Amino acid sequence: MSVIPDKAQTAQVPAADGTLRILRYLAGRPAPVAASAIARELGLPRSTVYHLLSTLSAHGFVLHLSEERRWGLGTSAFELAGGYARQQPLARLGRTLVGALSDRLGESAHLAVMSGGDVLYIVEERAPRRPALVTEVGVRLPAHLTASGRAMLAVLPREQVRALYPNASAFPDRTGRGPRTPGELRELLREVRARGFAVEDSEIADGLRSVGAAVRDHSGWPVAAVAVTWGGDDVNEQQLAESVKETAALLESRLKR
Repeated sequence: MSVIPDKAQTAQVPAADGTLRILRYLAGRPAPVAASAIARELGLPRSTVYHLLSTLSAHGFVLHLSEERRWGLGTSAFELAGGYARQQPLARLGRTLVGALSDRLGESAHLAVMSGGDVLYIVEERAPRRPALVTEVGVRLPAHLTASGRAMLAVLPREQVRALYPNASAFPDRTGRGPRTPGELRELLREVRARGFAVEDSEIADGLRSVGAAVRDHSGWPVAAVAVTWGGDDVNEQQLAESVKETAALLESRLKR
């Protein structure tokens, strides 16, 4: 017997229904919005919207930008999206594509998702006779130091990035390289957006470099990133980046079907 509720049943739990509608609405907006706009667009009383937003904020699912008087998705919503992305569909679709990318380039390739301020690797394809890597399926690394993480951070709304990296204490270090302040990260992400892909050079492990490109869902949210890692200087970074971008775009198109 089916236990999936219909619309009539969900109306019997108005708080849950309103909460989910608010989250879905915010997920579809390109930028944070005012509470009054949420109430108007969803047809909810303002008092109800403020109450639900306050509860969601306490749990980290929404973020209140007090100076702008607007609301956006918080880090807990990001974790939830990452949790979904880590499940079978994304890994299953991505594994073949990432494997083909690694075979074509002769370098190690990965697929990662965001998890708070980290990236979590969900697919790992090691190329033979290439340098050993610290990445494995299930490994977490600081997002601001990796090509995968930078590719996804560059696509996120700026308010979301500020929430993840509010001050210098949010920047763990591995090799003494990489951004250490919110201002340095903002400049780095501007370069990623201008270039069209992210790069990393010896910031995770000395002598290893990576390029990465984001994979977006139908709303433009970065659900994952494809990256390639190599050692040495005898590789054309731009050519690798173009192949990574092609693979990311192909995975993106398959996710949207």
